[in-house]
Amino acid sequence: MWHDVRALNATSGAITALVALACIASGVWWISQRPMFTLRAVRVESMYGLDLQHVNELTVRNGVLGKIKGNFFTTDLEQVRGTFEAVPWVRKASVRREWPNQLIVQVEEHEALGTWGEDGRLLSVKGDVFTANLAEADEDHELPAFDGPPGSEKEVLARFAELRRMFAPIRLVPASLSLSTRYAWTVKLDNGMSVELGRERVAGKDGMKERVQRLVGIYPQLVARLQEGRIDTIDMRYPNGLALSSAALSVPVDATKPVKAAKKKATTKTTKHI
Repeated sequence: MWHDVRALNATSGAITALVALACIASGVWWISQRPMFTLRAVRVESMYGLDLQHVNELTVRNGVLGKIKGNFFTTDLEQVRGTFEAVPWVRKASVRREWPNQLIVQVEEHEALGTWGEDGRLLSVKGDVFTANLAEADEDHELPAFDGPPGSEKEVLARFAELRRMFAPIRLVPASLSLSTRYAWTVKLDNGMSVELGRERVAGKDGMKERVQRLVGIYPQLVARLQEGRIDTIDMRYPNGLALSSAALSVPVDATKPVKAAKKKATTKTTKHI
C-alpha cells in the first residue's frame, strides 16, 4: 500500500475531507450556540386570521414557555407543536422559525357548541370533544348538552343540526340531545319538553325523521288542548300514535263515572296515549 501512490493520495484526500467536514460542523455548532440565537420570543397568531378568544400571552407564558427547550436551531418544532396542542382550547397548531431568535406559532382554537357527557367536557362545532374551563365557554349563554357512546360525537352533532331545522316551524329549539348505548335518541327542547324518538332507522327507513315530522304536525293541536301548564314528556316510539305526560292533563277520579269526573291536582302527572 505504501508504494501505491494512487491509494495514498485517495486516503489522504479522504482524511482531509473528513477533517474539513469536522471543522465546518464544529464551526456551525459554535455559531449556533451564540447568545444571539437564544429564543427571545414565541409569537402566537390565529391560524385563519381570526381573533383568538381563549389563548393569550398569559396562557402561553404559564403553560408553554417553560417546556420549550433549545435555541433557534435546536428547538424541536414537533415537540413545540405538541405542547401547544395540549393547551386547553387549542385544536391545532403549526410552528415555524423566524430569524434569528423567534418562533411563530399559528393556533386554531376550539369553538364550543355544548357540553359532552357528565364529566365537564365540551363538544366543538367540528365534533371534537375537549377539556377546558366550562365557565369560559358559557359566559354568553347556556350551552346545549350532548351525550352518546364513544365515537358518536360527529353523528350527534349532525343530528342536532337536523333537529334544529325540523323543530323551527313550531319555534322550538333543541336544548339537549343524547344517544343511548342502544342507539336510541332523546331530545329535550327549550320549553322543557323531553321527546323520546327511539332508534334512528326502522325497517330501513329514517324512523327518527318521520317521528319528528309527525310531532311537528300534531304539536299545535296538543298545545291547544293543554291551555294551562306544559307537556313534560312525549314518547314518539309508537308506530301510529304517541304518549305524553303533563301536569295539566285532567283525568276522571272514577273511570266508571266520566260525567262526574273531577280534575286531579295540577301537581299530578298523567300519561295519555293518543
